[in-house]
Amino acid sequence: MTRFGSFREFYPFYLSEHRNRTCRRPHVLGSAAALLCLLAALLSGRWPWALAALGCGDGFAWAWHLFFEKNRPATFSHPLYSFVGDWVMFAAVLRGRLPF
Repeated sequence: MTRFGSFREFYPFYLSEHRNRTCRRPHVLGSAAALLCLLAALLSGRWPWALAALGCGDGFAWAWHLFFEKNRPATFSHPLYSFVGDWVMFAAVLRGRLPF
């Protein structure tokens, strides 16, 4: 397992694990779905939606790593950095800095 001293060191590795746009897209869509689930939880007061957000965020994309990137999700070895990486990548796609 590679050790990273900071998120700045980790993020290039994270992006290399998402080179394939077919893998990156489910991450972005999963992040958007997670936000919608959180919004549903807040607006409805039904907190199971918050649990659904967890499943949408990472769970949705893990299978794509297996089939398209042929790698192991970084979440398993670097959970915090990977969580932050999902949101940094999501923002980069929304800003047009990373192709969807």
